[in-house]
Amino acid sequence: MKKFINNPENFVDEMLEGIYLAHPEVTHVGEDLHCYVRTTPVKGKVAIVTGGGSGHLPLFLGYVGDNMLDGAGVGGVFQSPSSEQVLEVTRYVDQGAGVLYLYGNYSGDLMNFDMAGELADLEGIETATVVGRDDVASSVVGEEHKRRGVAGIVFLYKVAGAAASAMKPLAEVVRLTEKASARTRTIGVALSPCIVPEVGKPSFEIGADEMEIGMGIHGEPGITRKKLTPADALVDEMMERVLAEQSYDTEKDVAVLINGLGATPLEELYVIYRRTAQVLEKAGANIRHVFIGEYATSMEMAGASISVLQLDDELEPLIAVGANTPFFKHIAR
Repeated sequence: MKKFINNPENFVDEMLEGIYLAHPEVTHVGEDLHCYVRTTPVKGKVAIVTGGGSGHLPLFLGYVGDNMLDGAGVGGVFQSPSSEQVLEVTRYVDQGAGVLYLYGNYSGDLMNFDMAGELADLEGIETATVVGRDDVASSVVGEEHKRRGVAGIVFLYKVAGAAASAMKPLAEVVRLTEKASARTRTIGVALSPCIVPEVGKPSFEIGADEMEIGMGIHGEPGITRKKLTPADALVDEMMERVLAEQSYDTEKDVAVLINGLGATPLEELYVIYRRTAQVLEKAGANIRHVFIGEYATSMEMAGASISVLQLDDELEPLIAVGANTPFFKHIAR
């Protein structure tokens, strides 16, 4: 294992200390570095709270800021934050308009956010939940409730954050975020494993000439392992699964997010976008918004994912709203 760390057990806390030192616009609740919040909550606004394991930066805490999220519970590497940590974040960010919990579909997160929500309700804090389930490779059509939440949740963050900043009530923020969730599809591919610092060895084995389509961001099994193919053929195969669930006959506008998993150069992500744009254009889609970079990583895993959000007259203006966090800058269009 070759990493810039001190003691592996201190990796997450030292990472968080570095973020707090670099970005005074975020802070932590009390003494717990894992209770990550923006420094200046907005009075009367619905608060958005996310959370999950470390090891996926900028996912989760990286989207806390203007016109996006208000707080995040931060777990250890690939570990859920505790219900107590989520509750502490909830208490801090609540400004009287309720709190939306928005996170990915993983068992530990489901359990701990549900517990935190029940405890918050007892304290008079209204909460609601939307769970990201955009990974088409993790379950079949008809069982979308089983799907994992991966990089497409960034679209949900944008929609929820923009709606909340417009001072919409909690029920309306929930409705719009659920709509974005229902219209978002993601498919990923991995080329190499990651190494969790406290484990010190690769999380799975994959041949030097192999790739696995559909692998999850924690190394969950994909749907196809095969020899490396040219990028265009790979994108065609990935997009075939997205297009099977989205039609552009009547609603053509889409937002596209090309995500690197941590060790794939930006140059290669643009190669992937080139072919993705060609495929979408051929299918009749009109690309209105493009995001290319690292949005949901898995330590040093090589690989990428493609997310497509099918827009309409409600969602497009919300995606277009500018946002500013320590890890995400988006100029309004």
